[in-house]
Amino acid sequence: MKAVFLVKNTKTDQAFELRETAMPVLENGEVLIECEGFGLNYADVMARQGLYKGAPPIPCVLGYDVVGKVTQVADKEDEKWIGKRVVGLTRFGGYAEFAKTKVTAITEIPNEFTISEATAIATQYCTAYYSSQYVTNLHKGDKVLIHAAAGGVGTALTQIAKAKGCEVYGLTSSEAKFDYLKSNGVDFPINLSSSDYHEQFMKLTNGNKADVIFNSIGGESIKEDMRILSVSGRLVNYGAASISGKKPNLFTLLSLLRKTGKIKPLKLLGKSSGIIGVNMLSVGDVKPEVVSECMTQVVQLMKDNPSIKPISGGEFSVDEITKAHDLLASRKSTGKIGVRW
Repeated sequence: MKAVFLVKNTKTDQAFELRETAMPVLENGEVLIECEGFGLNYADVMARQGLYKGAPPIPCVLGYDVVGKVTQVADKEDEKWIGKRVVGLTRFGGYAEFAKTKVTAITEIPNEFTISEATAIATQYCTAYYSSQYVTNLHKGDKVLIHAAAGGVGTALTQIAKAKGCEVYGLTSSEAKFDYLKSNGVDFPINLSSSDYHEQFMKLTNGNKADVIFNSIGGESIKEDMRILSVSGRLVNYGAASISGKKPNLFTLLSLLRKTGKIKPLKLLGKSSGIIGVNMLSVGDVKPEVVSECMTQVVQLMKDNPSIKPISGGEFSVDEITKAHDLLASRKSTGKIGVRW
């Protein structure tokens, strides 16, 4: 089979190679998927840059989500899955014509879902559901601030928050994305490049602070978020995009920690507020049943609420992998980017 290998931590035109490789070997509880395609995630960009600690040593095959048909199962009781079109959450290995994953990490999907829409369920919408419905909850009237609101997870969080009756403030680096944000349900788009988002947010809310903040940036933005987090507020941090593009070394990580600042439990206690870290790969490793539950609930949410639906950020052929990666890394994309075989 063919697979896209990450061979070097560098610019996209030198980072990837399409190679022949052995078929995955199934272990107990796993299924084999013949892939139509796979999705891109910002963690892929971080891995390409050498900034993702959990990535396997190169050369390796990246990829956290795939869509395709189940062709083989390890256990007889799972034979009901053979022939079904599914989306699956993979622990790397997704940039391939065939990928394996745990049977608990797949869910059946309708044929009308495109590659980008389907793979968004496994990662972006699963992350959004876990962050907003599992480890915390949203309530009608909550003021919700979302970083990178035009991205895949930001798009999903916005839709879920609006379905719950929240007031959504969406951060973006470009005013050109305002129309997209508004069409997706953001009540108040905020342009990061025009002025300090802390001041813009407080002006828009007439001095009221945020009930829930979803942060995929990390670093100094965590300190800024804490300034505008309300009493009983929750800050959910699910990424560290602020170090993207920087040299992958110890100094980069130390700088990230320094800029994040110290977390003071007593201060959180006094405000009855909290900070929650989210890493769906870790959850999948230790509690795969939680990921399975989240994916199942996401599909049900989409059935019950037509406004909750993945938005495609474009689909590329596998020989355009560099173009797809460059678009995602540029932060100019909206929605989920898919790659087809």
